[in-house]
Amino acid sequence: MEWLVSIKNFFEFYGFVSTFILTIILIVGMVLWFKGILPVLFRLGHGLAKGKIAIFAKGDNLNSLKSLLLDSELFSEKNLIEIRSNNDFGKSEKSTLFLIFWHDWEKRDIDEILNRKNDKTALVIYSPRDRGFISEEDFKIINKERNVSIANLRGRLLNDIISSLITTSYENK
Repeated sequence: MEWLVSIKNFFEFYGFVSTFILTIILIVGMVLWFKGILPVLFRLGHGLAKGKIAIFAKGDNLNSLKSLLLDSELFSEKNLIEIRSNNDFGKSEKSTLFLIFWHDWEKRDIDEILNRKNDKTALVIYSPRDRGFISEEDFKIINKERNVSIANLRGRLLNDIISSLITTSYENK
């Protein structure tokens, strides 16, 4: 009978130690979740719900980009601002993100778009390879800006837009 008591004591001690370790792991996990993952989820939610995307494109390219965003079911049509000509550039003032179809715009138009972009605004450039490459000179100009991404594929474009909304949609108040 004495050995039964010692086995019982062993399991009680083992149960206490395991419960203590699991409690510590749970607390550390919750702290890491609230400090690391939860703020990113809030930024993503805020970016998708309230982020304004100015789409700088013309004709079928504008319709194609808008369709890409709406078909993903991540973006609301009310958050998309269509910029069809350089006369519409003023509509982009309150945008969180500029999406440019590179080959629809001339050099002077691109320069004006870059002048309108502030540091808090992300810039995603879509430049499909079948339309040609962005020149080295233009790359140097683009590289001077903050929060800029260049995509050559439509899947990558959507990924860059989402990433940009996460990084630019949060302001400390």
